[in-house]
Amino acid sequence: MATRAPILDLPSIDWSDGEFARRLALAREERGDEEHGKPHALRLLAELDILAEPARRIVRNLDISRSKNPRTVMILPGFAARSQKMRYMAQQFERAGHEAKRWGVEGRNWGPTPERFAQLEERLLELHERKGEKVVLLGWSLGGLYARELAHRHSHAVAKVITMGSPFSGSPRANNAWRVYQFVTGHPVDAPPVESDISAKPPVETVALWSPNDSVIAPRSAAGLPGERDRAVALRCTHIGFTYAPESIYAVLAELERD
Repeated sequence: MATRAPILDLPSIDWSDGEFARRLALAREERGDEEHGKPHALRLLAELDILAEPARRIVRNLDISRSKNPRTVMILPGFAARSQKMRYMAQQFERAGHEAKRWGVEGRNWGPTPERFAQLEERLLELHERKGEKVVLLGWSLGGLYARELAHRHSHAVAKVITMGSPFSGSPRANNAWRVYQFVTGHPVDAPPVESDISAKPPVETVALWSPNDSVIAPRSAAGLPGERDRAVALRCTHIGFTYAPESIYAVLAELERD
């Protein structure tokens, strides 16, 4: 997964007065009745835990065993993130003998578009054909919603879906990110330009990793209901911590070992 990311990688936005005003109105919508269950905004301070992560990695020694069931894993980053954000996690998978593959889209994840989703489909099908096996889709936050939809469309190519802090259940506004999402993408969070039913369980094994300490996504939205996933696994990490916390890494590795 090694790659050099551009220093500046901003979304392409038409900053004309009319368009800016439209996006600002989207971000300022009065939809508080749909935000029930979202974490208190002050809890976002917990995400600063990531600042200590470089120091922890100096002394951390993860006990990674070689896999008895090596997999090809396509990793899909969260909103506004690049593949590089999940590089540390990918390295641990590779230590175990799995193949960690990027999502096939350049730059940051600035939300779904038909063109971007077509790239994801092409990437999944190319990996499936080249490796001669079904691919595990691992999606963090928004990336998990992509993973679920890819599995709906191409279940023959998908071995399993693992989501990490992904808001696939309940209101898409039960989180602390939807206003920023609507401003950046220019569309309502519940009306993306890619047709999907994010709460419907894909026709493959689907596992939801969630955390009561997630300060971005409502825990119930990320855990889902029994009919929306096969299993829900509770962790104790922050939202960004899904990408680096040892318990998150171990939880995914355990899922990769399961048939």
